[in-house]
Amino acid sequence: MKSKTMLYVRDHWQLYVVFLLPAFALTIIFRYIPMGGILIAFQDYNPIRGLLGSRWVGLKHFARFLSSPDFLSYLSNTLKLSVYGLLWGFPVPIILALLLNRVQSPSIKRNVQLVLYLPNFISVIVVCGIVRILLSVTGPVNNFFGTQINFMAAPEAFRSIYIASGIWQGAGWASIMYTAALANVNQETREAAILDGANILQEIRVVEWPAIKDIALIQFILQAGNIMSIGFEKAYALQTDLNLPSAEIIATYVYKKGLLDGDYSFSTAVGLFNTVVNVIMLLIVNKTISKLNDEQGL
Repeated sequence: MKSKTMLYVRDHWQLYVVFLLPAFALTIIFRYIPMGGILIAFQDYNPIRGLLGSRWVGLKHFARFLSSPDFLSYLSNTLKLSVYGLLWGFPVPIILALLLNRVQSPSIKRNVQLVLYLPNFISVIVVCGIVRILLSVTGPVNNFFGTQINFMAAPEAFRSIYIASGIWQGAGWASIMYTAALANVNQETREAAILDGANILQEIRVVEWPAIKDIALIQFILQAGNIMSIGFEKAYALQTDLNLPSAEIIATYVYKKGLLDGDYSFSTAVGLFNTVVNVIMLLIVNKTISKLNDEQGL
């Protein structure tokens, strides 16, 4: 069978080239060619002179960022938002999948999944608008508790708002992989565990967790590796002048310096620094997980 497949591919290779060429071309054009733009980080880039005509300055912009008095603040805000989001948000999809796996009625399960998956299809900007309305001084939350707290103006409330809204929006959709893996659990193993007197927690540990363990580890490695990659859209949309001490992260700083102030070289250097830290974190987390998991990582 395998030889017939290979023979067919060899005889009709032109067909596969036609199908693969557009995807290959798009990948090259939009993924690899733009990588040349990182050269801007080592230049005093001038749009008129272009990439090749701008003056080279080496690591000047990196030194400027690292020596900035606000560097530690931006780095701290970014790390806190990422780490807290990972610690609070990562277990939620797993818990949701385990709970959904306990629902016996197919109709109830479908309806619950619909409610859980729906927020993922709401635009981030719309979610931020909903959050602002709910938490405004005259919004439903304050009306319910009879208070007049301006949550969006409180720096200490920003991280909780950001993380909680992120969990609400993405946890249901993220649970799909775990739900699919749990659907393939051997029912005989489950029944054997029940007959042996296993309670719910023991059943999860012995039967269900092994089915989703590899997926959970891969997801954790990928999320930990992207610990510095917080999209600026949501953070920027939830920012106010009063919560900036907690809300200003590296991604929003890059956006403001690059697109609003036109300091392209400096913003590119900051973005490159962010990317390098992500790669280092990915390698460290993957190595650590491999050591703890019998050399099984990415």
